[in-house]
Amino acid sequence: MNEQPMQTETFDVVIVGSGAGGLLAACRAADQGLSVVVLEKSGEYGGTSAVSGGGIWIPCNHLIAEAGGKDTREAARRYLDACIEGASSPARIDAYLDTAPEMLRYLEARTPVRYQSLAHYADYFQALPGAMPGYRALDPLPFDGARLGPEFARLRQPSPGTLVGGRVAVTSKEAHTLLAKERGFMMLALREFGRYWFDIRARVRSRRDRRLTLGNALVGGLRYALLERKVPLWLDTPMRDLIEFDGRIEGVLVERNGKPLRVLARRGVILAAGGFERNQTLRERYLPQPSNAQWSATPPNNTGDAIMAGERAGGALALMEHVWGAPTLRVAQEEKQRALFVERNLPGCVIVNGLGRRFVNEAAPYSEFVPAMYRDHAKTGACLPAWMIFDARFRKRYPCGPIMPASMMPDARIPESFRSLLYRADSLDSLAAQIGVNPAGLHETVTQMNAYAESGVDEAFGKGGNVFDTYYGDPAVQPNPCLAPIGEAPFYAVRIDAGDIGTKGGLVTDENARVLRADGSVIAGLYAIGNSSASVMGASYPGAGSTLGPAMTFGYRAADHCAAQGANAASESTLQTERELRGVPQ
Repeated sequence: MNEQPMQTETFDVVIVGSGAGGLLAACRAADQGLSVVVLEKSGEYGGTSAVSGGGIWIPCNHLIAEAGGKDTREAARRYLDACIEGASSPARIDAYLDTAPEMLRYLEARTPVRYQSLAHYADYFQALPGAMPGYRALDPLPFDGARLGPEFARLRQPSPGTLVGGRVAVTSKEAHTLLAKERGFMMLALREFGRYWFDIRARVRSRRDRRLTLGNALVGGLRYALLERKVPLWLDTPMRDLIEFDGRIEGVLVERNGKPLRVLARRGVILAAGGFERNQTLRERYLPQPSNAQWSATPPNNTGDAIMAGERAGGALALMEHVWGAPTLRVAQEEKQRALFVERNLPGCVIVNGLGRRFVNEAAPYSEFVPAMYRDHAKTGACLPAWMIFDARFRKRYPCGPIMPASMMPDARIPESFRSLLYRADSLDSLAAQIGVNPAGLHETVTQMNAYAESGVDEAFGKGGNVFDTYYGDPAVQPNPCLAPIGEAPFYAVRIDAGDIGTKGGLVTDENARVLRADGSVIAGLYAIGNSSASVMGASYPGAGSTLGPAMTFGYRAADHCAAQGANAASESTLQTERELRGVPQ
């Protein structure tokens, strides 16, 4: 009995991955008159973008002036050059600086996605030339998930750590207002909790908040834009390999409805499927050791499929030893760990290695924190894991991971699923014994921190010494909003792992996101963006949104490049491939 021939579908552009970069590329390609399909491996769309903060870092954007700031391309280029240190091509850096503001204007003109400039959210490296004390980092405004209809249920849910009380969605700006107890914070809290609970129609269905913020707002708005354009998004459709014909990538081989399917691309295949951080084998091959996929704060589907397929097709790889690092903690029964973005800045905590010693400014950018852990571990063998230590005063006032302040969630009311992450003792010696930290070192460190809190100057690592550090400090604490004494029993500890929010390494690309071979030649028909490509930012992380900003910008450029090819060569090549695959005579 003869087997049925494999089915074939053909589009102008095939996009692998449904994060913000892929969805933006799909919108742009459709607006250029191209037929597009988006392929998603899992049963939910949005990828890492959906669980992220949704921020984009874009110098010289039009929202800066509206917020009262001023930026220049020259300053932005000086800053990027100082951050990247030659690890990315000048052409790609120029392409980003020139196109990112254009992409943002397109996004706001042609989709429901809206952003606001964060005037006080500083670039991460304030000491470098060209750094800005704010404005370049943009925060997505809320989007009404009810507009998505049935597609709302298929949107990947936000990280629990971004929801107040594990339920209520807030923007980055609102989160800062609540945490810093700025003027009007109580009214804001009452309004948002009231809005959530009085959304009766949604509460009957689930506990999920239909007011989408952060990465859910970005992805939700882009998905709505694709629905308007009638662009298909196929869920549960993993890519198995690329289809190559006569040196050109002509499409992808996927699995759909349990059967293999060829999806051909007349103009190009755009790989936008994330990094490899949830693939333990690849982590052991490329990343500093020890390394554990369970430490990541990203969805479990990020296993590097697109990167490996691109490499098999001849694509060069770069930056594979780097991650978008973030310290994380483990919450029982959750699919991914939670990143600690805010708590480290707050006054009255200290993070130590197994010797009880500090090794970094606790409030440093999360991207710098994990490399500091590995550097210290190489010297001491005692920094994986590290430990966040705080006292009853900190516990009463501030959150830590999923655990709300004791003023709202006393120890006796901590849910069972959260209790395993929090260690408690009546003395520092007892706490040190519980977690396996040297007690003498811990005592000495706490004594030093208390002296720094009194003077307001961290003489060892400079915590609270710049506007980035103090953004999430407590303005009510003086002279340094990031420093306070540690001394009121009981004492607490939380384990800190060397986590990440994605890998930085991937396929080497040019300024139009085309994948390059090791000799610098272009693989025709193949593009890579986001964490499927080697980051334009090199090993650095200039500011909040340095992942999504480039992913969307190079998705935009890739779509334009596909459109600019014209229908002749690409279409004829794909038509020939389709005939050969179907066995049609020439």
